[in-house]
Amino acid sequence: MEDFMAAVANIGFPIAVAGYLLIRVEKKIDDLTKGVNELSKAVEDLKEVM
Repeated sequence: MEDFMAAVANIGFPIAVAGYLLIRVEKKIDDLTKGVNELSKAVEDLKEVM
């Protein structure tokens, strides 16, 4: 039982941290995607004006 608890402590914490970081990075990737789409639209609008 003690070995099991040690394994959970050694493996569970890194998994929890990795999950937390993935969630945070996902939001930033969504924001970057939105920005790229807006930039693409702005470039298309500029092409029409020229």
